[in-house]
Amino acid sequence: MSADRAGGVQSLERAFDLLERMADAGGEVGLSELSTSSGLPLPTIHRLMRTLVSCGYVRQQANRRYALGPRLIRLGETASRLLGTWARPFLAELVEATGETANMALLDGDEVVYVAQVPSRHSMRMFTEVGRRVLPHSTGVGKALLADVPPQDVRALLARTGMPALTERTITEPDAFLAELERIRALGYAVDDNEQEVGVRCLAVTVPDSPTMAAISISGPAGRVTEAATEKIIPVLHQVARELSAALANTTPSVPAP
Repeated sequence: MSADRAGGVQSLERAFDLLERMADAGGEVGLSELSTSSGLPLPTIHRLMRTLVSCGYVRQQANRRYALGPRLIRLGETASRLLGTWARPFLAELVEATGETANMALLDGDEVVYVAQVPSRHSMRMFTEVGRRVLPHSTGVGKALLADVPPQDVRALLARTGMPALTERTITEPDAFLAELERIRALGYAVDDNEQEVGVRCLAVTVPDSPTMAAISISGPAGRVTEAATEKIIPVLHQVARELSAALANTTPSVPAP
């Protein structure tokens, strides 16, 4: 590989690294912050940011700080749709094994967005649909996703969104919600027990090592998704989550030992 080409590839890697660091910082940062976190010299960062600004992927604010640009929105939306397409065969596997509706959702900012769904063969339909956005505190996928987020960040998110009660079972106090997340981390799965919709239970797990925070779930009537059914469904959820993780990493999915 020539020196010019190697330098070009290195610049591309550094540019993507800076974009990800900006996202991790909430979408807006200063050059000195990027230099500290990345270890790159300020002139290098300035040169890369000028290129990203000219392409529309970053914008410079009036306060001289840099923010993620609007051109990234189209890329993100397209990637989300593709992620949902890739997930559908795995969700179909969940439906085949459990008989209930299977969903995939991402944490997008302060909200949960559903990016894929395979419906149950039963006539009853759940509230979820692809593209729907909900607050995470009342959903199984939202709880599963937030269980991996530092408690102080969860508190900040809840302060921004509020915790409206959708049913009498919805958790509406931050301390109680953080205690629920601790329980989820211990159990390895999350439950929405009539908290988003009366009469509906949802079981959810995260997709390990996903390129973006993602969770899969099954949802169905509380009369079918019972405690006894939960014991059988959770191992299937974990298996499918591992298979989906392997597929997203472009590796051959491994089948867990029985």
